[in-house]
Amino acid sequence: MSRLLAPRLAHFAGVARTEHVTRAAREMRVPQSTLSRAMVRLEQDLGVDLFARRGRNVSLTPAGRAFLTSVERALAEIERAAEEVRADADPATGKVAFGFLHTMGAETVPGLLHAFRADHPRVRFSLVQNYGEAMLERLRAGELDLCLTSPVPDAPDLVARRLDEQKLRLVVPADHRLADRKRVRLAEAAEETFVTLEPGYGLRRITDDLCAEAGFRPRVAFEGEEAETLRGLVAAGLGVALLPPPAVPRPGVAELTVTAPRAVREIGVAWLDGHPDTPPVAAFKTFLLSRRGRLLPD
Repeated sequence: MSRLLAPRLAHFAGVARTEHVTRAAREMRVPQSTLSRAMVRLEQDLGVDLFARRGRNVSLTPAGRAFLTSVERALAEIERAAEEVRADADPATGKVAFGFLHTMGAETVPGLLHAFRADHPRVRFSLVQNYGEAMLERLRAGELDLCLTSPVPDAPDLVARRLDEQKLRLVVPADHRLADRKRVRLAEAAEETFVTLEPGYGLRRITDDLCAEAGFRPRVAFEGEEAETLRGLVAAGLGVALLPPPAVPRPGVAELTVTAPRAVREIGVAWLDGHPDTPPVAAFKTFLLSRRGRLLPD
């Protein structure tokens, strides 16, 4: 029924507002005969008389007046939605739905947005922090335009570009046997208890892969959802962790450079293949790609 009625609702509202078919046809720039047939067809589809006719003049029946109230509300909502999507696509003031990893929220992303808005001061952002797989799901659902994630995804429905890499450190308690070292081979932590992110997080996958490359499987005591929480667990003496550098140094821990294997994670930007960009999204995508090799703060 909604598919039948939708094309005729604006015509009905115009006739109801003017109470004159000829005048309504002139205002809406449609032939009078077309408008008259549309109103007859609308009444036939509904099985209800909406108008009382007196020549070219019409007046609403009680059913027509009740119907008009809902039609005007529906048309106003459609107009509001149209204005919203037009505003979001505006080159100067539009909106970008941007996702990124929790670990990039304290320093990297604020710096990127500050630099971008120097040339695009009125572009708006809807920001989403999550782990990689969850962001890719939202990308596929059309809820995000772009996302910064790690590892860089390789999927047929996505386009992904590597932007930078971030060194990972072995984080140990300040009183740990390795705490006085500057560098360490990951194999030296083979007997340690690890605290890690939960399965499904990109950093957890990288941790498991690096430990396997070092010749052991980590003994995991705690699994969390946020890197700084893991740092707190390490400071409390509950294990060690492979983590990216913190935005602010955390007391109670020592952060060691891992010399072998090479402990890094790649950071990339991803978007849905074939998905058309609005002007503000295209501008921000171009900006991110221009930061290749210098995405992360020194």
